[in-house]
Amino acid sequence: MVDLWVEFVKSLLIIFPAYAANGFPPLAGGKIPIDLKKKWFDNYRILGDGKTFEGFSFGLFAGFMIGALEAYLYPDLNSYAMQFGVKLPLINLFVGFMIALGALCGDLAGSFIKRRFGLKRGADVPLLDQWNFIIGAVLFSFWFTEITIWMFLIMLTITPVVHRIANIIAHKIKVKKEPW
Repeated sequence: MVDLWVEFVKSLLIIFPAYAANGFPPLAGGKIPIDLKKKWFDNYRILGDGKTFEGFSFGLFAGFMIGALEAYLYPDLNSYAMQFGVKLPLINLFVGFMIALGALCGDLAGSFIKRRFGLKRGADVPLLDQWNFIIGAVLFSFWFTEITIWMFLIMLTITPVVHRIANIIAHKIKVKKEPW
């Protein structure tokens, strides 16, 4: 039988670097769009002004730093978990980097999809906005660390709530224009 509490705790090791990578880019105040204002074949921008080199870099740095902190703490955390018969998924510098990079690429993919549907920057697309970076983080990192289906489902379940709360706070402190 699956212990969902254990799977929840294990999923936090993957989710924290992804949340940092996804949450920090607006703080960069980026100016240079990744798509360099180019349009796709459908005559819409490839990504839009909200995806900048500065934001991507800052998000990658923030996500990597959280992953690096987890990598530093991993031996002690895993030793503690092993006392209860639980082995944590491996977190090292490379895995932390891949989680952060995957989260950012997942976010870019979500932006690309929104532009294909002609949606403007900041348009609220429930679940796409919350799951894109989680799916990206998992796709980039599951090759290098254990991510169970239960961990993945837990991440998909809790992220919409956490994402909404974080965006409301970011809106109130004037980091984001929309509270979603």
